Amino acid sequence: MLKALSEPFRHKRAIVQKVAAQAAVPKRKKEKAKDWRRTLPRIWSYLAREKGRLWLVLLMVVLSSILGLLGPFLIGKAIDNYIVTKDNSGLLRLLAGLLAIYILNSAALWFQNYWMIGIAQNTVFSMRTQLFRHLHKLPIPFFDQRQYGEIMSRVINDIENVSSTLNSSVIQIISSVLTLLGTVGFMLWLSPLLTAVTLIIVPIMFVGMRWITSRTGRLFKEQQRNLGELNGYIEETVSGQRIVKAFCQEERVIAELLDKNDKLKESGFWAQTYSGFIPKLMNVLNNLSFALIAGAGGVLALNGVVTIGTIVVFAEYSRQFTRPLNDLSNQYNTLLSAVAGAERVFEVLDEEEETKDEEGNEELAGVRGEIEFKEVSFSYEEGGNTVNHISFHASPGETVALVGPTGAGKTTIINLLSRFYDAKRGSILVDGREIKGIKRESLREHMGFVLQDPFLFEGTIMENIRFGRLDASDDDVMKAAKEANAHSFITKLANGYGTIVEQDGSGISQGEKQLLSIARAILANPVILVLDEATSSIDTITEMKIQEALHRLMIGKTSFIIAHRLNTVQKADQILVLKNGEILERGSHDDLLKQKGFYFELYNSQLQREIG
Repeated sequence: MLKALSEPFRHKRAIVQKVAAQAAVPKRKKEKAKDWRRTLPRIWSYLAREKGRLWLVLLMVVLSSILGLLGPFLIGKAIDNYIVTKDNSGLLRLLAGLLAIYILNSAALWFQNYWMIGIAQNTVFSMRTQLFRHLHKLPIPFFDQRQYGEIMSRVINDIENVSSTLNSSVIQIISSVLTLLGTVGFMLWLSPLLTAVTLIIVPIMFVGMRWITSRTGRLFKEQQRNLGELNGYIEETVSGQRIVKAFCQEERVIAELLDKNDKLKESGFWAQTYSGFIPKLMNVLNNLSFALIAGAGGVLALNGVVTIGTIVVFAEYSRQFTRPLNDLSNQYNTLLSAVAGAERVFEVLDEEEETKDEEGNEELAGVRGEIEFKEVSFSYEEGGNTVNHISFHASPGETVALVGPTGAGKTTIINLLSRFYDAKRGSILVDGREIKGIKRESLREHMGFVLQDPFLFEGTIMENIRFGRLDASDDDVMKAAKEANAHSFITKLANGYGTIVEQDGSGISQGEKQLLSIARAILANPVILVLDEATSSIDTITEMKIQEALHRLMIGKTSFIIAHRLNTVQKADQILVLKNGEILERGSHDDLLKQKGFYFELYNSQLQREIG
């Protein structure tokens, strides 16, 4: 298990770019949107797991549709057979039958909704679970190329969009289709001539619907995409609020938010405007149909072709004929919105997982911690090189410091060692074995990280430390906290180790968070240790506690220190000085000073700033 989050490694340079005035949105992969012909079957693959209840829902839908059609038919019979003939007893019997029909219809509607809600919730539960699991199998480059808020939008908003559609639209579509077919059947049985009059509106409807839906599909997809981008930007700026305020960039981020919000408003406005034409069109066609039936039916009734009851039934059926058409058109737009959300979910699910370990890859057992890079080169982008021909050897228990300016390749070396990325050329060996022949999980189980910005989860202090080794006992956790010099401040808290820390550890100081992250690493007891500016931005007294805890942690471990402050690496066994992705100099602190090269210049410039 990876002992700590690698987020600072992945985004170190990206954070600097994002807070700058000229920051650009992270690169996104080319859209892989699917069309509805491919998306709907994939949604069905989830629904198919609930076939039993789906059949019950279908049965209730068929029953409610039939009962809904019987009502108007019986009303017509009541007019012709009982009201016109003034048969009160027959009318009462028919009214009792109508009451029973409407009660049964209501019960069928309730059961179909109850079962469908359960099906919908189980479906989105499966989708969200699968998506979340898949996210943990994706390679680091996937997250490097996307905003976290945009990913969250897919996990939450897009799936919720699918959920709301399944809750209502599936039943509505099936019911509308059955009602439409049943209505046409009854109408043809009663009067083919009046049926032909009623169907005059169908071509008009299809032309209007085609014009509207040809525009709404694209607009709903654009709306979902803009919503995801807006969520991503809001999450990013809220998370970086301290930086925004520190650089007085409030107006700029508000301006960018307004721009993204305006795009969402624009796409949402036109999507809803065009889809809003549908009920208006259907209302006009409904009134037109009623007028045609009234006029033609009146003429036919005067000539004895149809009865008054038949005209009344047709008037009601004409409404039932246009109502499912209206419902289908409305649900079509809702369905388009859900398909747009589902496409974004499936786009993530279709992303290739982190390259699986090749067959024959070994577990890393009996690790000594010998690390060797041989002519390693790598680039995050095609055509360039982030690191070039990196070669060095670290003996077990040795401390290696990586120093150099930002962008020199320090973080990249750690990313390659932990196999967040794989080297393009050269080889990396652990205990003499090529890491590409070692299972990733096995490799990372023996690595621990103490990062510049320690991450704590929402939960108790005990749980956060135990994240380093989940099977650790309470005594083991407290022992690790004592070795990390964290026990004293923990016991002073109101609930001690049971104290709940907020997300990302807000509520305790930066130094205390760092001590907890060291305790977590001590508990994990890794063989290979990575320290990323673990004492930066810490007060002097806390830094002394951290340095003491780190010294205990590093004993017997092969340690890599990423450092900008050179006074923290003077005791390293070897220092690698990187510049432009290459090792410029190497040696101990004293050896490098004697060379009077780049390291000498860096050290003296820092010393002068500290003195000044």
